Amino acid sequence: MFSTVSKTKIGYDIDDVDDFFAQARETYEGITNDILTFRDVNTCVFDTQRGGYDPAEVDAALERLEVAFVAKERQEFTARGGPQVWMAQISERAQTLYPRLQRPAGERFSSPSKGPGYAKEEVDVLCKRLIRFFEGKGPLTSADVRAATFSPARGKSAYEESSVDAFLARAVEVLLGVE
Repeated sequence: MFSTVSKTKIGYDIDDVDDFFAQARETYEGITNDILTFRDVNTCVFDTQRGGYDPAEVDAALERLEVAFVAKERQEFTARGGPQVWMAQISERAQTLYPRLQRPAGERFSSPSKGPGYAKEEVDVLCKRLIRFFEGKGPLTSADVRAATFSPARGKSAYEESSVDAFLARAVEVLLGVE
């Protein structure tokens, strides 16, 4: 399904990836009763192995899969209740982001209890872009959020990574819903 990296490099575990994409296809096509959602796609993690699948190719496919799952969800919602129902749900999801965005810069997320985290200043720059987008004062796409990278930082200069990642996953979901 994907290219593999050389036997001396680390890639994603081939069986894990194949199993996940097979499950995603069955869910998307309605072949199975298993429920796989956008969030499952967004948060999936694969084991690694030497000579595994090329992570860049798999990650790009995951991004396309996210878009497909959100589009399908949107289609199902609008078929049941019209576009207003979909936009109400997206608005509700967006509102879950507001409390964190309204916190002062440097205080939006907790600091890591141990180990490195993301540089607060860089995360706050992206949060400011989200604020501007929600205020209708600037463009922002799901691809912009997905492409964001943050320098490692420690202690009080850092935000805890998993909290930031979960927040940004929700932001991507909201942005995909309106794109």
